[in-house]
Amino acid sequence: MSDPLLLQANSDKSASPAPRSNEPGRGNGAFALGQNGRLAEQRILELEQWLTRHGGDRQIVLLQDFPDPDALSAGWAYKLIAEQYDIHCDIVYAGTLSHQENIALVKLLGLPIQRWTLQTLREKNLSEYSGCVLVDNQGTTTQLWEQVQKIQLPVLAIIDHHSPQEKINAEFSDIRPGVRATATIMTQYMQGGLLALDSSIVEHTRCATALMHGLRSDTNRLLHAKEEDFLAAAYLSRYYDSQLLSAVLQSARSRRVMDVIEQSLRNRIIESNYSIAGVGYLRYDDRDAIPQAADFLVTEENIHTAVVYGIVHDEDDDIEVVIGSMRTNKLTLDPDEFLKEAFGQDPQGRFYGGGRMMAGGFEIPIGFLSGFNENGDYARVKWGVFDNQIKQKLLHIINPGDGVIQTA
Repeated sequence: MSDPLLLQANSDKSASPAPRSNEPGRGNGAFALGQNGRLAEQRILELEQWLTRHGGDRQIVLLQDFPDPDALSAGWAYKLIAEQYDIHCDIVYAGTLSHQENIALVKLLGLPIQRWTLQTLREKNLSEYSGCVLVDNQGTTTQLWEQVQKIQLPVLAIIDHHSPQEKINAEFSDIRPGVRATATIMTQYMQGGLLALDSSIVEHTRCATALMHGLRSDTNRLLHAKEEDFLAAAYLSRYYDSQLLSAVLQSARSRRVMDVIEQSLRNRIIESNYSIAGVGYLRYDDRDAIPQAADFLVTEENIHTAVVYGIVHDEDDDIEVVIGSMRTNKLTLDPDEFLKEAFGQDPQGRFYGGGRMMAGGFEIPIGFLSGFNENGDYARVKWGVFDNQIKQKLLHIINPGDGVIQTA
């Protein structure tokens, strides 16, 4: 079935946007901000005042290690907005882009993003930066965060739609868990006049296209969208390029992703309409196969929730991490609460897992047992230990008192 957003008529795209309004929340004067518009208007006004104070800054826009379409588009939108106030931004992430749609999004749209490893961060002269801005995260999903804290780089702003994580003192904070996508928040900033989109400017059209993809991605093609998400999509429909978005969405899955999906089908166990699958060891570059496998498993008949996980090996730093994704279509199940209760916190008090409506993820460092070992038996034993432990913790939440796995 065709996506109605991709078939939207673009007859009004050539129209020049109205000049920016001085009244917050009005933007180009064509779209409202929804039932929570008063809060959005307040945030727009606060951000405008904050940006004005920081004119001339150079900032780091910090995304999660494996940025999704919402993070990528929101980071780009912030960069374009900041440029209106003479603020220069570098958008950075520490992990990798392995999901075919994310790779296509960056390549086809020319999205200005940089990969910084921990070593890159250590070698950089960060004195030129006034501080960092966290977009679509709160520091818990990026390995650069600990290093940023060590060098005491100020956190200037946080813009996110996930549930509040650890307390961070930032000059400007806009954390709205009730909004389904950070792309929606960024679009509201544009509607409020912080950036007047112009369809004759290629960069604006491509950013609007990225935001539309980010918004669709985090709302499951608008199936889980709320009023403000629909209004943001309506606003972006005047500027985005439907052909470019179609090209991004039609990116083919790699053979490796298909192998991981097959592995998840083979290894899954089903308990009380939950499908749980461990897929073994994965290369760092294949990490995005895990959420794609979870997306696939949750479509099985009589399954309302799927959890897929594996041990991801980062060859550059020779470390291993258990990474997992959760997908659900059960409206009464909160992935954020489920994963936080299942896996708890690290010694610093940060949760290993978290999420948003219908989706979540977790990341657990392996620590002392990390690293490559040529002994195949050792690798199998290590995977078996972690596989059993993850299943046990999940089953304990699904069926309390009946989640112990018997091992040989």
